[in-house]
Amino acid sequence: MDRPSMRLRQAALTDVPLLEQWDEQPHVIAATSDSPGHEPARSDDSWPCEISGCIPGVSEYWIAELEEAGGHRRPIGVMQMVDPHLEPTHYWGEIEPNLRALDIWIGDASDLGQGHGQVMMRQAFTRCFASPAVTAIIVDPLASNLRAQEFYQRLGFRPTHTQTFDDGTDCQILRLTRADWRKRFPGD
Repeated sequence: MDRPSMRLRQAALTDVPLLEQWDEQPHVIAATSDSPGHEPARSDDSWPCEISGCIPGVSEYWIAELEEAGGHRRPIGVMQMVDPHLEPTHYWGEIEPNLRALDIWIGDASDLGQGHGQVMMRQAFTRCFASPAVTAIIVDPLASNLRAQEFYQRLGFRPTHTQTFDDGTDCQILRLTRADWRKRFPGD
């Protein structure tokens, strides 16, 4: 059976209720905190600002949709693409220019483990490296999230270091260079 086609479309304000619902999913909470409790992954009301591009040219959100029977498109995940050098909160600290950082969420647990994340990431790689200035893509899964680290490494990312962020969260930083992307996915 053929896998349904997937596309990334820019997120819209109409997606905010769905994003808020996904934030409450246990697997999303577990991916964002080592002490998840029962709090949503994002406990603030920042989605409307994030989606509407309060900081233009720095961060974009994309919704992954699967095409299903009858041409219906079903949202299954969200991805953030950010320029970490220009990001105004300096989340990444002092970091060189010409990078992109990615975050990915699969919304419903029933969509996990089906290869959707890999398809989303490969489409994101193409978008990120479309700019000839971009030299590498970075990601920051929790240091304790070995499953996420293995996922990224299967896509060609290499661990560079562990970083403790301002909120005390320890993350493993992984990097995919343009050269490694070309070798791994020559047809993309």
